[in-house]
Amino acid sequence: MRLCLLSVLMVPMLLCGCGRSPGAGNEAWFPLEAGHRWTYVVTTRNGADTSERERLTLSTLGSDTLVLDDKPAWQRRSDSGASYWLRADDTGVYRVASKSDMQVDPVADAPGRYVLKAPFVVGTQWQAPTTAYLLMRTHEYPREIKHSHPAIPMTYQIEAVNDEVQVAAGRFSPCLRVRGSASVRVFVDPISGFRDQPLATLEWYCRGVGLVKLERSEPSSSPMLVGGSRTLELEAWQ
Repeated sequence: MRLCLLSVLMVPMLLCGCGRSPGAGNEAWFPLEAGHRWTYVVTTRNGADTSERERLTLSTLGSDTLVLDDKPAWQRRSDSGASYWLRADDTGVYRVASKSDMQVDPVADAPGRYVLKAPFVVGTQWQAPTTAYLLMRTHEYPREIKHSHPAIPMTYQIEAVNDEVQVAAGRFSPCLRVRGSASVRVFVDPISGFRDQPLATLEWYCRGVGLVKLERSEPSSSPMLVGGSRTLELEAWQ
């Protein structure tokens, strides 16, 4: 959930310069050129009993000049009102700015915020900021841990390059499988004090399609914290 979890939570491809179509030859791990649309079924579970389902749609709007630096960037937008700008070069695919409908102008990301880092082989690692999207306090206010820990470093690693994934939109292969691992140190209870709570993400990017599936886990065994999980599965794309 890197773009919107999601920031999601999300993005990659076999690289092309921003002046060329990044999906040329159907080689893109995450197409960026205009005209694509992905619809995901998002299932969120908080605690043991609560479950919610919704849909998220992302669309690619093509390449345009980013007002922050007057350089071209690939834009995509979610139906929740968030926009993102990305670039690709021989180091990988990275996000450079984002904007919500409540903001007048895009906000620049820190340099090197990779979604996928080259080379696209088993073992490639990188870091990107995340937060606790699901972990909440039971009684304190504000309940969401993300308000006190807005930027947590997560380490990502490509752990497979030829996976196969079955979702509602079909069966996809070959796919990159990327695992993200992080922890957030929070007060869990008066006896244990502060402890590291794990945050984990598993993502599948399939050639010619992009992000097909994402699993997010933020567990908790403390009575003072409520953990949760979130799954995105591709339902339709074009």
